[in-house]
Amino acid sequence: MVLAAPALVDRLDDVARMRQAYEEEPSSPWRRQTRSHRVVNLTASAWLATALLLAGCTAPDLPATDINPSGDAFVYVIERGWHTDIGLPVDEINGPLATLERTFPGVRFLTFGFGERQFLLDRRTNPGTMLAALLPSRSALLTTALSTTPEAAFGEPHVVVLHVSRAGLERIEAKIWQELEPSVDGEPAILADGPYPGSVFYAARGTYDAFDTCNTWTAATLRAGGLPMPTAGVLFVGQVMGMARWIAGQQESIP
Repeated sequence: MVLAAPALVDRLDDVARMRQAYEEEPSSPWRRQTRSHRVVNLTASAWLATALLLAGCTAPDLPATDINPSGDAFVYVIERGWHTDIGLPVDEINGPLATLERTFPGVRFLTFGFGERQFLLDRRTNPGTMLAALLPSRSALLTTALSTTPEAAFGEPHVVVLHVSRAGLERIEAKIWQELEPSVDGEPAILADGPYPGSVFYAARGTYDAFDTCNTWTAATLRAGGLPMPTAGVLFVGQVMGMARWIAGQQESIP
């Protein structure tokens, strides 16, 4: 399958974001790499290139279901650097996932983002941790509580609002809940506080690797809610946000 130009540009932009973030890290050895740094960096780049190539050669697995523009519930798709999050209004969360609200009094929205556990907890972007994050490893869910709207928190250009049916929203909530790894008392296991106020890292069940990224997880979770979001070959933020914007446009165009 030949990769369409806009999709290729999106993916190259994603890789460029990752490199820029690495270069801008205060402790980055980019300009003073030792031989070992260069070897690890080249290996990580090779993994990324392979992932990009395979993603471009994989046919999207578009579901047969129709877009549902008349859904009376909403889900938010949020771009956060090279990651994507899913945002849910707490007033619409039912079932066991609603128990997370107790941790955050006054919360209006909860966002969820999947990632490699050690990379998220350490928050280091040196070549070793970047390479390790590409290998099959344990995962975590970063949950962020918002007292304002996702658009106000992250900027309107970085947020897409999608209509889903009530049943679809319940399936999204169920998938997120099932991702959470329970502690010995049966509650979601907290790993650590998140990187900013109102955020928490929870242990997750899934495996993270170069071919099953945070963006793959976002796409699969949205698809579980009945949205026509492909998952095969989805690795990068541009793929998720591009498809989310297309779905939103289709929903808006249907009376």
